[in-house]
Amino acid sequence: MTELHPLGFIHGRFQVLHNDHLAYLLEGKARCESLIIGVTNPDTASTREETADPARSSLDNNPLSYEEREAMVTAAMVEAGVPAKTFEVVPFPICRPELFDRLCPAEAIYFLTIYDEWGREKKRRFETHGLRTEVLWERPPDRKGITGKDVRAAIRDGRAWRHLVPPAVARLIDQWELGERLRKG
Repeated sequence: MTELHPLGFIHGRFQVLHNDHLAYLLEGKARCESLIIGVTNPDTASTREETADPARSSLDNNPLSYEEREAMVTAAMVEAGVPAKTFEVVPFPICRPELFDRLCPAEAIYFLTIYDEWGREKKRRFETHGLRTEVLWERPPDRKGITGKDVRAAIRDGRAWRHLVPPAVARLIDQWELGERLRKG
């Protein structure tokens, strides 16, 4: 087995955290001793339109607060058996690369996946700032799997969705009455 990196950094919007997100997070955690999980688009001030993925900044695609997403990530990771002391969830404004020098630990390995130009752009941003990256996997867009948009639509429309998310996330979605919130828009 390969030696673990002391510190890894992984990121995502997690609007809603689903099973493929959890697989991504667990793969990153499997490669490092401690993992920082950056939640992107943490607030409207740090969210900007991205030409490589314009839809990611839309309010409709960002219905959950940072705090709700932090709770989902934490609950799913702990439920999956990851000790809470081995990871940390933080806000991460991926759309504000001018803040990377202040926010991104230089000693971390930056894990990411690539499905499209947005994934390639994020890799360039990290590397432009001298940060070391490790691509967990690169796949064509049609092999991306579950998307947050699809999960939100299923919840909003009253279709089956529980099989798409970790049980801990399903409990939070129920607790927060997310279906009702999404229907109200």
